[in-house]
Amino acid sequence: MFGWTGNSVWKGILIGVGVSAVGFYAYKKNEDKVDGFLRRHGMDIKQRGADYETMSVEELMRTKETIEDLIAEKELQEQSVTVEAPEAECGD
Repeated sequence: MFGWTGNSVWKGILIGVGVSAVGFYAYKKNEDKVDGFLRRHGMDIKQRGADYETMSVEELMRTKETIEDLIAEKELQEQSVTVEAPEAECGD
């Protein structure tokens, strides 16, 4: 249909896997720089294990707010009680 041979498809797949592996390696090697660049441009990138000593006051406040939100959600989940209404009986 497209004139592809089985051989060229496998070459394409191998090239794609190779390029992906090289890209992943390059990202992991420069992860902090790439994540910092993305954060500066408005993307919300999760911190791995935050180093609180080097964080700015703004970053610390955002982290604090996130933790407080998570705590509040967990407390609500623990306190919530499911109440089921009794089924109304039908009189014939």
